[in-house]
Amino acid sequence: MTKVAKTARDMIAGMTPKLKPGAFVFITTGNPALIKSLSSQAISTFKEEEGMSLIVPVEVAEEKGLDVEHPMRCITLNVYASLEGVGLTAAVSTALGDAGIPCNMVAAYHHDNVFVPSDKVRTAMEVLARLQSRAN
Repeated sequence: MTKVAKTARDMIAGMTPKLKPGAFVFITTGNPALIKSLSSQAISTFKEEEGMSLIVPVEVAEEKGLDVEHPMRCITLNVYASLEGVGLTAAVSTALGDAGIPCNMVAAYHHDNVFVPSDKVRTAMEVLARLQSRAN
């Protein structure tokens, strides 16, 4: 069975950031046909009051004529963090923020994912590696 990290230190020490291939964009729509056509290609969806938010590969958004001005890269934090764990999101977003890198955190069941602007991904990976090494 996979060990689940529960403390901030354990989560940060074990996060082992990995860059996911490809670039992605966040979009939102209330159009049922567009939602249906994008859902199978989205890596994440979330229903909000204003519409469905989807994270889709840039190429998919381009094919549909959607805004691709803000491409993001996805960094997966490869630690099994407890859903009740406290501190990982705060530590990651603070470290990136201190480096002037905006981020969007997307938590899933197994891993947390950090979306950063494509042009800042190299620096973001360095920041996260330093953060992890300080926790070890």
